[in-house]
Amino acid sequence: MDSLITAAAHSLAAGDPLSALKRIALRNDAPALALRGIAMAQLGDLVRAKDLLKRAARAFGPKDAVARARCVVAEAEIALVSRDLAWPVKALDAARGVLERRGDRANAAHAGCLMARRLLLIGRLDEAVRLLADIDPAPLTPALRASYELAAAGIAIRRLQTEMARTALARAEHEARIAGIPGLIAEVESLSLLMTEPAARFIARGEERHLLLEEVEALLASGAFVVDACRNLVRNKGTVVSLATRPVLFALARALAEGWPGDVSRDLLVKRAFRAKQADESHRARLRVEIGRLRAELRTLAKVTATDRGFALSPSHAGEVVVLVPNAEEQNAAVLALLADGEAWSSSALAIALGISARSVQRALEQLWRAGKVQSFGRGRARRWMTPPIPGFPTTLLLPAPLHSG
Repeated sequence: MDSLITAAAHSLAAGDPLSALKRIALRNDAPALALRGIAMAQLGDLVRAKDLLKRAARAFGPKDAVARARCVVAEAEIALVSRDLAWPVKALDAARGVLERRGDRANAAHAGCLMARRLLLIGRLDEAVRLLADIDPAPLTPALRASYELAAAGIAIRRLQTEMARTALARAEHEARIAGIPGLIAEVESLSLLMTEPAARFIARGEERHLLLEEVEALLASGAFVVDACRNLVRNKGTVVSLATRPVLFALARALAEGWPGDVSRDLLVKRAFRAKQADESHRARLRVEIGRLRAELRTLAKVTATDRGFALSPSHAGEVVVLVPNAEEQNAAVLALLADGEAWSSSALAIALGISARSVQRALEQLWRAGKVQSFGRGRARRWMTPPIPGFPTTLLLPAPLHSG
């Protein structure tokens, strides 16, 4: 490899894309195209970056399998940054295999981290855990170790394992500062903020307050009877009853929990469960049917008993009943929750992450846009959505190894 390519690669590894471009901006050979692509990605021009990396992959010859695989890894990272979750994961997995067989453990591990972080975004935590378990972070560069720890912290946060999350974030911050890449340090700091900001709201006996993530973890381990409106389930002492596909039953369970230790009137239950302004006899008949179904679902956790004016909840094994709700409750709260990570999402990626149709996501985005809660940039397939304001730079890309022929 010539000296300009080597110097440009070192500049990118240090998070200095402008210095890299000064050396290779006018070159169109394969290694220069690859490094220019990574530099443009670090500067935020992801469309140009993808084009350059594709050209680089084509320019590398049949003997340059490792270099082509590294281009695929860089493309995958751009896809992750731009929240293009439909990007072909099989290509990344194949590139990871090439890198492992050729002894490029650093970039093979980085590919694994990218796959794990994508799985994390779409909620497939067990698969993400298995992927990370196969990666040994010890021989990696500081930047790649930081990326590994960010993935581990994200999994721990999703699983409400706050001590593990803090430990992983501390390691990520340490490695990011050793790497000296400002964008990477900022990414660690951004994720760390989740540990100090309210994660949910707590409702019990008519009172309401915000909870930090560690307080949510303590609540779920406390033995209280919890109606969890963040995930639409009911839990107590390790037993979980999901009502995610039973919205009427969950609405009844939440109303009864909010009214505990008292009862809740039939009229209020009808309004909460059926969204009816006035309760008539047909509503009351349906309420009796749905209460029967709720009793069957909660039979191991609680009883639902009739009173003169309505119904009351009686937990079988808990002395306290609480409701856990998201900080923001609105029709499109799930879309807003994903956009809150500060990255630019495509509507198709939001649909994949939420497991709903693209049209449903588009309707939600239109409603949020009219309310001034989100904004977009780009057109057609390149259109991306964010919560304002739009940051000037994406998450820094982490492919520090020189893209030499392999």
